[in-house]
Amino acid sequence: MRLYEPASEDDAARIVREAAGRGERLRLVGGNTKAGMGRPAQDEATLSSRGLAGITLYEPAEMVVSARAGTPLSEVQTLLASKGQMLPFEPVDHRALMGSAGKPTLGAVAAINNSGPRRINAGAARDSLIGVRFVNGRGEAIKSGGRVMKNVTGLDLVKLMAGAWGTLGFLTEVTFKVLPVQERVATLVFSGLDDARAVEALGAGLGSPFELTGAAHLPAGIDGESARTLLRIEGFSDSVTYRLGELSRLLKRFGAPETVDGEAGAALWRHVRDAAPFAGTGEAVWRLSVAPTKGPAVTAAIGAGRWFYDWGGGLIWLAMDASGDAGAAAIRAAIRPHGGHATLIRAPDALRAAVPVFEPLPEPLMRVTQGIKAAHDPAGVFNPGRMYAGL
Repeated sequence: MRLYEPASEDDAARIVREAAGRGERLRLVGGNTKAGMGRPAQDEATLSSRGLAGITLYEPAEMVVSARAGTPLSEVQTLLASKGQMLPFEPVDHRALMGSAGKPTLGAVAAINNSGPRRINAGAARDSLIGVRFVNGRGEAIKSGGRVMKNVTGLDLVKLMAGAWGTLGFLTEVTFKVLPVQERVATLVFSGLDDARAVEALGAGLGSPFELTGAAHLPAGIDGESARTLLRIEGFSDSVTYRLGELSRLLKRFGAPETVDGEAGAALWRHVRDAAPFAGTGEAVWRLSVAPTKGPAVTAAIGAGRWFYDWGGGLIWLAMDASGDAGAAAIRAAIRPHGGHATLIRAPDALRAAVPVFEPLPEPLMRVTQGIKAAHDPAGVFNPGRMYAGL
């Protein structure tokens, strides 16, 4: 398969124009750590952002960073950490889950709207993404957004590109707002709660004035341990100490929690963030988004698999046997009454080709999606079939 590695945005635009002219379809990759996510691509060549690397702007006082799309995420995080700052949304590292190598890139974070446990507090990646440069399917270089948060008139292409999985354009540069690293991060760990009680505790914590930045539940046996319910608080040390005490009192009906902080706490949240309980297994792995209070009802209705909860119960990581449809019919039937959606994150190629990987769209929304695709990529050059068959 032909591989294109443009060294500049102009070079990328030329490659796309030529590919569109000859009807060549392109698979878009960054660090190639998520190649097994989405439907198997129907492409003839690969367009990589690896040659588009480097931080182009960092203004710590303005809390904004820009980098070319192929810049390793770790490089950006290291620079931010040197100034006591961080990306707000805690992006997932999928490598262990997907069994992949390479280095995740900042462009891919934007492309898939990659957001981890802190999303409940700081929002998703798209909420911090304030500027993009990309090449559309006509081979035109497009700039949208900038270096400050402001109201947008017309089409907000920044938000449109976030979570489009490379189906609308080839990102060349992205700009994110950043946040200060907090002085102290601590987690209350309640033991032995069943799913319903755990989600009740998480809901009470999230509804309190104590500003949680993480709320997850690992059921009994999920990784060989008893059930653990996690509530994370961040901030100035004195504030964290006070809020931990008040939150413990508020939730005393759920038991006496342990407080975990430092590297042990960070490792615990990396475990949740990266779906580590499902790494290295042969199971199909799903992500289900539902109303937080409905999580236990959804898993009970599915009646199979292994799972744990993030985002206060609103995100369910679910591992199912990879045979048949890997539970697709049962999963979508279970979430339908609650208005949720399910995405198949990891499965063999044949399974990802046979069942809808992303939540099927109602016909009106599919027509809108087709129209957007046609407007940005009329020749169908980018990641054909990656999200939906025939698109």
